[in-house]
Amino acid sequence: MASATPTSANAPIANAPISTLAPVASVRAPGKTSPRAETLYDKCMALARNLSWTWSPETITLFQDLDPVRWRALDHNPIALLSEFTPEQLHTRAVELVLQSRIHQAYRCLKEYLSTTTPWAKANTGVLGSQPVAYFSLEFGIHESVPIYSGGLGILSGDHIKSASGLGVPMVAVGLFYDQGYFKQHLDMDGYQQEAYFDTKVENLPMEPALGPDGEPVTVEIHTRSGRLLAKVWLMRVGRVKLYLLDCDVEGNNAEDRELTSRLYGGDHRTRIRQELVAGVGGVRALEALGITPGAYHLNEGHLGFATLEVVRQRMQNDGMSFDDALEQVAGQTAFTTHTPVPAGHDRFSGELIEEYLGPLRDELGISFDQLMGLGRVDPHNGQETFCMTVLGLKLSRRANGVSSLHGHVSRRMWTSLWPGRSTEEIPIGHITNGVHVRSWLAWQMQHRYDRHFPANWYDRMGESEVWQCIHDVDPGELWETHHALKNLLLAFVRRCTSRDRRCRGESEEAIEAARHMLDPDILTIGFGRRFATYKRADLILSDPDRFVSMLNDPDRPVQLIFAGKAHPADEPGKQLIKKIANLRHDPRFAGRVAFLEDYDINVARHMIQGVDVWLNNPRRPLEASGTSGQKAVLNVALNLSVLDGWWAEAYDGSNGFSIGKGSHHVDDAITDARDAADLQRVLQEEVIPSYYDRDVDGLPQQWIKRMMNSISSLAWRFSAHRMVADYVRHAYIPASGGLSCDMKSR
Repeated sequence: MASATPTSANAPIANAPISTLAPVASVRAPGKTSPRAETLYDKCMALARNLSWTWSPETITLFQDLDPVRWRALDHNPIALLSEFTPEQLHTRAVELVLQSRIHQAYRCLKEYLSTTTPWAKANTGVLGSQPVAYFSLEFGIHESVPIYSGGLGILSGDHIKSASGLGVPMVAVGLFYDQGYFKQHLDMDGYQQEAYFDTKVENLPMEPALGPDGEPVTVEIHTRSGRLLAKVWLMRVGRVKLYLLDCDVEGNNAEDRELTSRLYGGDHRTRIRQELVAGVGGVRALEALGITPGAYHLNEGHLGFATLEVVRQRMQNDGMSFDDALEQVAGQTAFTTHTPVPAGHDRFSGELIEEYLGPLRDELGISFDQLMGLGRVDPHNGQETFCMTVLGLKLSRRANGVSSLHGHVSRRMWTSLWPGRSTEEIPIGHITNGVHVRSWLAWQMQHRYDRHFPANWYDRMGESEVWQCIHDVDPGELWETHHALKNLLLAFVRRCTSRDRRCRGESEEAIEAARHMLDPDILTIGFGRRFATYKRADLILSDPDRFVSMLNDPDRPVQLIFAGKAHPADEPGKQLIKKIANLRHDPRFAGRVAFLEDYDINVARHMIQGVDVWLNNPRRPLEASGTSGQKAVLNVALNLSVLDGWWAEAYDGSNGFSIGKGSHHVDDAITDARDAADLQRVLQEEVIPSYYDRDVDGLPQQWIKRMMNSISSLAWRFSAHRMVADYVRHAYIPASGGLSCDMKSR
């Protein structure tokens, strides 16, 4: 990842082809380690232990060049790779490949990066310099080698702290360490999703025990009615941002509690409330034990709402404040982001669970059970209403936002009952549209093209529209050639993964061989990659199978599709969707034209958004809060074909992609689905396919390339995570910390 994050599938091997590189085992046996070798090894390990390497193409290729085969096999994990070398072996390898100067330069660049304050930070972060932002999230998607994420929310959190690092925003982040992470997906012979969990080797992760001011490892303690919970605290470094992860696998916890943080989004309501208790209450206590006093708190989704109650408790204990005064002060320091317009996506807990796990904290707050429950109820006096974490987040923050303009509007309508007597427009929920970390998702081949035509150090100005207008200076043939090269790399990746998966399932040699030759780089390629929730309608394009088959197999203008995505283990309808699409491989009408990539993760997503021609997104409007995968595709010149929902509702201008529908939806979902399916087929046949295949005398689709350029110039700067984080700084963090700035809707 990185402005050009190369991967094992598409990164160049510096100085030597793979065939000329000796395997690690063949390097001469080391004798006594020389100081020079030790220094080189230490520098490599220092690079590996700060996750800023994930957006540095130079550092990524450096690790990859040490052993390309092992790099791929180890899931692009540099610590695991380096552990297979002794210092002397590494030194010998570096000498063979002339890597020493690159290692020294990368190390110097890292030190310089970490020791400098950015001009943007000096001009914009003000009071945060003395009291940083504390950013809480239940998952962080930083890189595939650090499996503590499941999907969009985690990727957004990872991009958020990466851009905070790039801008120099004083920030610490807090989450949980899942030693089994989210599940690994594989499909059985029937195409049905199977889930598997694997223990992560802590020694292969860039983590270390977090130390308090006394130099001792930090452990936090949380009391519940049924006993105490302990959590140790790990530290990960993500550029300039420190990420603290709480882990319940410690001595002193019972066997059940030691497993509490093993899996992300696993277990029942009881597991979920305990995880959120550890992340929220435990996270705030961890910061206190580390000697960190935040100036502002940012809760990324309602899962972290309990954090506010612990901060209130600390204010009461440390400053002698009353509960009401402390609550008002903490709410003023808190920003809350809601991500879902789907009612089922908001955590709700029974009063029994709240009392069991929040009871001791309630005692210290000096409030009654009904008062505590009232903080999580729309109607505080309704004894039948459960405790909603989103309601808690909205009540205990003075700056709340959705993640796109449309989602802000939907959220105001969804929660209007919290502010009776106010019109929808007066509901104090604003919006800050999500963005993506450019340097993590931009293919290195495409970055090289930008470097040639954009201003020097353009990535320091990626939030400026003027920078991206330079795309129009790129020769159309050059841009198309780069895109076509990335497309070939994607198709090679698909063939390799699909043939491997078919072999693992025990499919026939004929099926395995067919996978090695599926898909054609000269055919219009559509990508669909996301969580397989039913409202995202992965099978919408299949609604009229005969019409779709005719497009797939058109002799002059064919189409091919690549699908990827996971369904939650408890989501049976989502699993059936996957099965339906995966089993198209058995239908000769779809042979070689439709692929399903298993185990959708950051690596698979990176390949897809960097190589497809079209990125398809067709959720049932208005249920897509934002969506960021299409923003990643923009950076790599793929065109979006999307329902006017989430970010695309404010991005599409008629010349920078394609739209499905006219931005409306029927009250009857069946009618909405039928209308959108028909319009999807129409847009494909009347707009997308003709535009792609209409070529000039040089074989270039000039109108298509013009849309690509319009997409980049109009969207890349608007939907970057740098812009997103800058908006949070100006409209949430600075005012929450007591500084002066333009506000979101606050109250």
